[in-house]
Amino acid sequence: QVQLVESGGGLVQPGGSLRLSCTASGSDSNLYTLSWFRQAPGKQREFVARALPGTFTFYSDSVKGRFTISRDNAKPTVHLQMESLRPEDTAVYYCHAQWGEDIYWGQGTQVTVSA
Repeated sequence: QVQLVESGGGLVQPGGSLRLSCTASGSDSNLYTLSWFRQAPGKQREFVARALPGTFTFYSDSVKGRFTISRDNAKPTVHLQMESLRPEDTAVYYCHAQWGEDIYWGQGTQVTVSA
């Protein structure tokens, strides 16, 4: 069993920055692939970024070059540094952990980009 606790959401103006964090606890949590997904009102949940237990990272085209995912396996914690935020980035952001068929979701944190 893995528990995911997210933090760092909030309101930011267009062009601003935010940093989300997700701490995973539970046995073997450092072995899990940690990702961020988001869901905007009226839309399906979509993939944002992924950090494998090693050094590999992946991004959706919509955030590539603006968002950076990083992880600290000592805790383990995954961060999402979001730069040059746009109104279309407004969504609830969810932390996701997966190892094989074991999948866990965090409770979500709201990010609102608005003037």
